[in-house]
Amino acid sequence: MFCSKKKSLEVERIVKANDREYNEKFLYKDNRIHTSKYNILTFLPINLFEQFQRVANAYFLFLLILQLIPEISSLTWFTTIVPLVLVVTMTAVKDATDDYFRHKSDNQVNNRQSEVLIDSKLQNEKWMNVKVGDIIKLENNQFVAADLLLLSSSEPHGLCYIETAELDGETNLKVRHALSVTSELGADISRLAKFDGPDTKLMQNSGKTKFKRTSIDRLMNTLVLWIFGFLICLGTILAIGNSIWENQVGNQFRTFLFWNEGEKNSVFSGFLTFWSYIIILNTVVPISLYVSVEVIRLGHSYFINWDRKMYYSRKATPAEARTTTLNEELGQIEYVFSDKTGTLTQNIMTFKKCSINGRIYGEVHDDLGQKTDMTKKKETVGFSVGPQADRTFQFFDHHLMESIELGDPKVHEFLRLLALCHTVMSEENSAGQLIYQVQSPDEGALVTAAKNLGFIFKSRTPETITIEELGTLVTYQLLAFLDFNNFRKRMSVIVRNPEGQIKLYSKGADTILFERLHPSNEDLLTLTSDHLSEFAGEGLRTLAIAYRDLDDKYFREWHKMLEDANTSTDERDERIAGLYEEIEKDLMLLGATAVEDKLQDGVIETVTSLSLANIKIWVLTGDKQETAINIGYACNMLTDDMNDVFIIAGNTAAEVREELRKAKENLFGQNRIFSSGHVVFEKKQSLELDSVVEETVTGDYALIINGHSLAHALESDVKNDLLELACMCKTVICCRVTPLQKAQVVELVKKYRNAVTLAIGDGANDVSMIKSAHIGVGISGQEGLQAVLASDYSFAQFRYLQRLLLVHGRWSYVRMCKFLCYFFYKNFAFTLVHFWFGFFCGFSAQTVYDQWFITLFNIVYTSLPVLAMGIFDQDVSDQNSMDYPQLYRPGQLNLLFNKHEFFICMAHGIYTSLALFFIPYGAFHNMAGEDGQHTADYQSFAVTMATSLVIVVSVQIALDTSYWTVINHVFIWGSIATYFSILFTMHSNGIFGLFPNQFPFVGNARHSLTQKCTWLVILLTTVASVMPVVAFRFLKVDLFPTLSDQIRQWQKAQKKARPLRSRKPQTRRSSSRRSGYAFAHQEGYGELITSGKNMRAKNPPPTSGLEKTLYNSTSWIENLCKKTTDTVSSFSQDKTVKL
Repeated sequence: MFCSKKKSLEVERIVKANDREYNEKFLYKDNRIHTSKYNILTFLPINLFEQFQRVANAYFLFLLILQLIPEISSLTWFTTIVPLVLVVTMTAVKDATDDYFRHKSDNQVNNRQSEVLIDSKLQNEKWMNVKVGDIIKLENNQFVAADLLLLSSSEPHGLCYIETAELDGETNLKVRHALSVTSELGADISRLAKFDGPDTKLMQNSGKTKFKRTSIDRLMNTLVLWIFGFLICLGTILAIGNSIWENQVGNQFRTFLFWNEGEKNSVFSGFLTFWSYIIILNTVVPISLYVSVEVIRLGHSYFINWDRKMYYSRKATPAEARTTTLNEELGQIEYVFSDKTGTLTQNIMTFKKCSINGRIYGEVHDDLGQKTDMTKKKETVGFSVGPQADRTFQFFDHHLMESIELGDPKVHEFLRLLALCHTVMSEENSAGQLIYQVQSPDEGALVTAAKNLGFIFKSRTPETITIEELGTLVTYQLLAFLDFNNFRKRMSVIVRNPEGQIKLYSKGADTILFERLHPSNEDLLTLTSDHLSEFAGEGLRTLAIAYRDLDDKYFREWHKMLEDANTSTDERDERIAGLYEEIEKDLMLLGATAVEDKLQDGVIETVTSLSLANIKIWVLTGDKQETAINIGYACNMLTDDMNDVFIIAGNTAAEVREELRKAKENLFGQNRIFSSGHVVFEKKQSLELDSVVEETVTGDYALIINGHSLAHALESDVKNDLLELACMCKTVICCRVTPLQKAQVVELVKKYRNAVTLAIGDGANDVSMIKSAHIGVGISGQEGLQAVLASDYSFAQFRYLQRLLLVHGRWSYVRMCKFLCYFFYKNFAFTLVHFWFGFFCGFSAQTVYDQWFITLFNIVYTSLPVLAMGIFDQDVSDQNSMDYPQLYRPGQLNLLFNKHEFFICMAHGIYTSLALFFIPYGAFHNMAGEDGQHTADYQSFAVTMATSLVIVVSVQIALDTSYWTVINHVFIWGSIATYFSILFTMHSNGIFGLFPNQFPFVGNARHSLTQKCTWLVILLTTVASVMPVVAFRFLKVDLFPTLSDQIRQWQKAQKKARPLRSRKPQTRRSSSRRSGYAFAHQEGYGELITSGKNMRAKNPPPTSGLEKTLYNSTSWIENLCKKTTDTVSSFSQDKTVKL
């Protein structure tokens, strides 16, 4: 019987082990993973439904229906249906391709092999065919694709160590214990499937795949509605004009045109004319706009895929745009929500420095005694050679080796403590190499450092620890293990050495351990504190190291009291904690360790650059608060120069509300004092929360909140306070958060800030966050691919986010905005000529251009130049985009294409249409050609206007193009050449002879374009259309240049490439004492070790009473279950794991 939350409100689950027939009657889900959106049957209806959610597609379908009515259509139906089918087909093919790769990824997981007990024997079975209740055998390093219950294990006492790298990016091992009633069944039977497929915890928390659309898409929907309203107004004006004209003038032609009286009244004529003009003027938003948008987005996606600067050579992993519809929104990101482990960090701990007896080891000095960069190739140091050598250990300070060789007792005691005080388990592989199984990567780094420096942890039993000290095997009796927990923030061991001395070795947070030192350590304490501040300033994780010599009699008395406390039933934990406090005092300080939670390459530079681009980075992690804070300092998201760091840790909604209130009061109070009242209040209307007032405060602040406090803060009456405070802080770190809380935080910012968000992570616990954000980015991490499969973009390193946003995102946004501005301009100029012509043709819905010109204008004559600009244009180079992050700001403010810019484009197009129509109309009035013939006929007028239009829009796009390539030149000037080639072909005698009804403009091009006056009219029209734009832009760049204008001018002035600035690693200097303590360790492992439950059975030597374990063996599992959240019932949280 298992509890689970489901949509059907399942309150219990009854499962019979290894009985499929019985379990099938409950209709449990199968284990097939589905992340795709479509299948063969649902693709067509669902995809068409999604596509016709676009207002433009529905609009063109409506126009197509109108064009099928012969009474109102002056254009043939194929001019609309061909482009509509083309764009719908292209989009469908793209969506089908994206979904095909999702199916392919699903199949990779579904087809993984497992061993299932069927008919009393183990059989190979695909994971997708595993059923609830199946008994599965798992071996070392096998993947798990279901929620399982551990029945038994080959390890002693049914223990199992799992790695959850695919789930949360963490490579350290977690321990699970089999059910007591099944733990002795043997190693061949391992686990029982209890939740499969969609019912698993991972799939329940990963959220649904959402249909994402960019803000430009949503704006275009609005603009299409506006344009349609504009067309209705124009059609109404022309329809009214037609009714008036028919009533006053048209009656005079009825006898001549053989119309019968009453056959056609003026009102009905106006009604038909209205629909005719709706069809004619629909080219303001041609269907080719959407075809072009999809092509441009596809091109931008390929640029991301092909970018060698985002290719990770170590794993041969390129960047991948997994969707092609969101590229321009990469240039508008305001909030980045990032996971920590595996995203910002490599989850690899390395021993960097230490302070022993007041001296720092780990710094490398040059010949002049100055500190030098350890990143340069230098000879590493270490004693371990042969099979025990750890090639990954790198330590460069030879002074430590000299101290060890000289027998410095403090240095030896320091390293001895590292080799003894831990919970690491050791084993030897087939090659004789020591393999350490570590519960936390911190401990692995410290024990590995001791091993390479000559103090090798070899093995342990519940009563002994054996180490090799500089080649000599020494066995210590383990007398007591004082375990770590989050309150104590330290761990200790009490051992007896071969000489009979009893020693207590302790390591923990400096703020805790320093309070327990003997008064004689005052001078050393001061010096070590300075060293710890220096380590913390470099972003290193620190632990203080201390020991105490214990008197044999004192220890016996203390141990007797501890045994009594262990067997008591009243206040057992409090009594034990008190005894721990009693013996962990009067410690002698040895020094401190400094471990680097190795950041991914380029994280600091990326965070700094994104901050300069006004992108706010929030870290959402499941790690402990100390670890998250330490990484915040390491990444320079937190600094000692900040005005304040607010920590919210309330356990109730009232406490959280009060802490948020005090933080806001403190922020505003400090700010007013600090800035003498210079507080700027910027009121912004939010999408749904109009009362939210963002107060832009001078000074830097940070907010840190843990998971249980966040749960209360996300309640309806508190979340507004949380959001207001968080948005006024430079840095926000949420620790100990669940996958669902990550998604809730993203949704909170999306809903109330009306800002574009991006979520980035590498584990399965980041999937819901990635799906909730506008843009989801997956990191190809240590193991997991779930985040990548759910993402819109993926790459191998966090540092590539800088290039994705500042280069590709910004370029995509700028290109798309320039494309849309130009496209609306040219189509208003092209279409509104019909409106002006209506006043001179009796409002008859006569087109001013040849029908073939109308069909080919957007498809052939002007399609390629605007595509070239939309795909290849660059206002500044990629390097300058990275060097000047402030260039990213216009995208966040949506300055380059918005409703205001649209109206400017519209006005520009209207002006151009006026010049295109009235200049030729006035010039041709009563004009004769060079041969004395009259040239003011309709066909000559149409050819002159069409030629002027093609030249004007080509010159305009040449002015708009900032970055010229061969393709731009070929497309722009080639389009003009193509226009004339097609024009002379369609006006030739030969094609007229073949299709006389389709090509009536026979000989007109040859006649009109051989007249000098025609070319003068074309020249005058072009100059009149373009010169105001040239003058305006010249004055704007000269008088009010933007940052982009300045950099572009600087680029043009440079004859040679500017040498790249060398970026030196920035080392923060602490301005105040700060603890760098962070220790990724869980409570309960000390008791597990001393109980012997995790050790293979051996013949132990007889032991005395003092050598008994700290806790009796019957109570360890109850204590472990009580003190840790990783109980058997919560195992389903770790969905995809590796044994």
